[in-house]
Order: sequence, then C-alpha cells, then structure tokens
Amino acid sequence: MVYARRNVIGRLGSHRATIYALLRIVAGVLFSFHGYQKLFGLFGASGPVPLLSQRGLAGIIEGLGGVCIALGFFTSPVAFLASGQMAVAYFQAHLPRGPVPIENGGELAVLYCWVFLFIAASGTGKWGLRA
Repeated sequence: MVYARRNVIGRLGSHRATIYALLRIVAGVLFSFHGYQKLFGLFGASGPVPLLSQRGLAGIIEGLGGVCIALGFFTSPVAFLASGQMAVAYFQAHLPRGPVPIENGGELAVLYCWVFLFIAASGTGKWGLRA
C-alpha cells in the first residue's frame, strides 16, 4: 500500500509542467472574474465601481492581469503586480478586521498573493504566449 502511494505521487512529478500551467490558467481566470465584478458589475456584484478609483484600478489589474496570467502573456511582471495588489487588499481591507485571515475574510487575498508571487518567480511555463 505504501508503495502504491509513493508511485502515484512519483508520477505527479513527471507532470509538473502541466500542473503548473493549469494552476497559472485557473488562478488567472478566477482572478479576472473579480475584475469583471468591479468593472462591469458581473457575477453578483451590486454594480460597477468608478474606473478612476482605487477599486477601479484593482478591477483593471484583476480583469486584464488575470487574462494575461492565464494566457501566459507578460506573466512574471503581471503576476508580481497582482501579488502586490493582493497584499495591499489584505492590509487595507482585511487586517483592520483582525489578524487571522480565516476570521477577517482575507484568506483568498493571502492565497492569491502567494500564488501570484510563485507564478512571478516561475514565469510562463508551458501553454503560454511568451512575451
């Protein structure tokens, strides 16, 4: 039984590039949905936010940046910008409600921040439009 578990986990390593590409694509697409909420009032949002506001800028970074990350276009600089935006979102919107992300609603901001920092460090990988 132990051998079978090691064998499955060992096989995952041979698919590392594909798994990373899927992580980049899924994270980018989901991130872009947050931008579409802000920019266009989609996906249950109460309405679009003013474009020339901090939330409007966040919507642009999320909407356009998420698409760039998913497509693998300027991946590292865009993911680094998205990571920073998520850090700012956490410290401005969530941390004042308490220090623990699960209690202050900031776990998604923290997760996006670290995933995008990882993507910024890792680059486009496979299945991307290289810039």
